[in-house]
Amino acid sequence: MTSAYPTRVITIARSWLGTPYHDQASLRGVGCDCLGLARGVWREVVGPEPFPIPPYSRDWGETGPREVLAEGARAMMIEAPPAEAGPGALLLFRMKPRAIAKHVGILTGRDTFLHAYERLGVIEQPLTQAWRRRIAFAFLFPKR
Repeated sequence: MTSAYPTRVITIARSWLGTPYHDQASLRGVGCDCLGLARGVWREVVGPEPFPIPPYSRDWGETGPREVLAEGARAMMIEAPPAEAGPGALLLFRMKPRAIAKHVGILTGRDTFLHAYERLGVIEQPLTQAWRRRIAFAFLFPKR
């Protein structure tokens, strides 16, 4: 599997900037959450979503034996070591220690990323140390 061009992924992801936050939605300019942003970018970069996304909880402290989000990404995308992920990569964040990865963002530069955040919507911001230490997984979008 070959990865999509990072500049294409970033351009499409940035077209979602300003989209309001809406839990479990995925409509550019209307509303999305972090996974909805990734789903929307997927549709434009790769094509139709391969399977429906079941309802999920908003609990960032959720624990469990399975990394459900990472398993889903692994089935469709190209996994990369987080330390080697470059612009255009999808990042999965573990928001609390010992919790499963539940937040998603897209690297837009070496030190910036784009994500949907409650009350703020889709924003681009610095990938600070606080964010970096939460990165649990990284994936590349496949080429169509």
